[in-house]
Amino acid sequence: MPPITLSESEYRDKVYACWLGKNIGGTLGAPIEGRKEIHQLVYFDPVPDGAAPNDDLDFQLVWLKMVQERGPNVRLSDFADYWQKHLAPYPWNEYGFCQRNLARGLRPPISGCFENYYVDEMGSPIRSEIWACLAPGDPQLAAAMAWKDAVLDHAGGEGVHGEMFWAALESGAFVISDPLTLIEIGLRMIPIWSRISRAVREAVWCWQNSAPLLDARERILRCFGHYQPCHAPQNHAFTILGWLYGEDYGGKLCAAVNCGYDTDCTGATLGSVLGIVGGTAAIPAEWSKPVGDAIMLHKFTRDLDASRTVTDLTDETVEAARSFLQARSATACLGQEQRLPRNVASLLARNELALKALSRDVHAGTAPSRGGVEITLHYHGEPVLRPGIAKTVSISLERDDEPIEADVQLSGPRAWRIERDGTRDGRARFELLAEEVEDRNTISARASAAGEVHEAEFVMLGPGEAKGYPCGQNVAGCPKCHARREACICEG
Repeated sequence: MPPITLSESEYRDKVYACWLGKNIGGTLGAPIEGRKEIHQLVYFDPVPDGAAPNDDLDFQLVWLKMVQERGPNVRLSDFADYWQKHLAPYPWNEYGFCQRNLARGLRPPISGCFENYYVDEMGSPIRSEIWACLAPGDPQLAAAMAWKDAVLDHAGGEGVHGEMFWAALESGAFVISDPLTLIEIGLRMIPIWSRISRAVREAVWCWQNSAPLLDARERILRCFGHYQPCHAPQNHAFTILGWLYGEDYGGKLCAAVNCGYDTDCTGATLGSVLGIVGGTAAIPAEWSKPVGDAIMLHKFTRDLDASRTVTDLTDETVEAARSFLQARSATACLGQEQRLPRNVASLLARNELALKALSRDVHAGTAPSRGGVEITLHYHGEPVLRPGIAKTVSISLERDDEPIEADVQLSGPRAWRIERDGTRDGRARFELLAEEVEDRNTISARASAAGEVHEAEFVMLGPGEAKGYPCGQNVAGCPKCHARREACICEG
């Protein structure tokens, strides 16, 4: 039996409070989202008559559906499938560029960074709770799953670090409640040199050294600020400031949101954290009643048969967590009574899975094959072949994140020269050269391993399809419904 056993009844209460808190904090911050000035909120303004639609939650409903339908061992290709099926209309920032890359045939994780200015933003840190709820008491597993999620649209950026940080912190919060210990657990999952790590540590330093809240906010902006309101480092620090400086539930939420910038995200994330730490008993009725139990899907989330109440979402999450923990975790399980070992903090701080995820190559595309095998094309840089300039690529195979030895062949357009260039670090290397390169080209990998043949196709772009994209601009949207133009939701 795993060393940590969580009381299922207490876990269920914390899951409900997590999702309810997500709605409360997101609804509080939504009216002032993107405004950079200091605010003076002490309560909802305006007072809502239900939860606001929030992509922070919708994406996680899609991932829960994915786990329910594909099982606990979801792969990068599963994330791509469900994004294209349910989330394609989202045009904003990293969302739009992820879908633009997926539509061009690029696979994750390269889909998350190529021609994507927004890899350092908040689109993935706000999706952390589902992995904490599915892996309660196993922060490194939650962080590793968050990596798979985040690289879809933030590969190589701070957005990946942010989602891993919060997923681990929130997973630990199902077991312990001390904020500083939980922050330390989250920080162990990400590089100490990352801007999010440094911004969070600065926020903690300000609080520990009794800096006034507004001085701490100014210090964060001076050292880590960015003109983009959704830039992740500053918003992570604001969430931490709210948690540490606020005196009670509402005070903590308002302290975070009053810092400005990406306020629906800072409020929603802190609302989730407070819900997991304290359960429903920690959420005052004055905050929960205006939001209620209903979930409002965003209009850009399409064809999704998802829970429409927090109660139903909680039931589905708990059911999925049972099988997820049983299949994936050697650290935690659900039971009738909570049982914790003496070294519980040390268990929660383990980070091998997180570090392994961070070591993966993001300049690559990964495709599924039979028997749980994944084939990865390593682009050794951008996914572009330029005429007359040789390019090295390599192929690797894995099953359950473990490498597999294979005999690999690679083929492409007839006019290309593709030559084997040995093996290095377990990857079969090839040199590509062509005098003319079409905009989109198919590369086929065929690998023989342990008597099985595995095949996958990948896209290599030409210069005509890789002209860049202006920084700070979004993909083209429909002028009527404002969805991504290629996935317009206008009737007819």
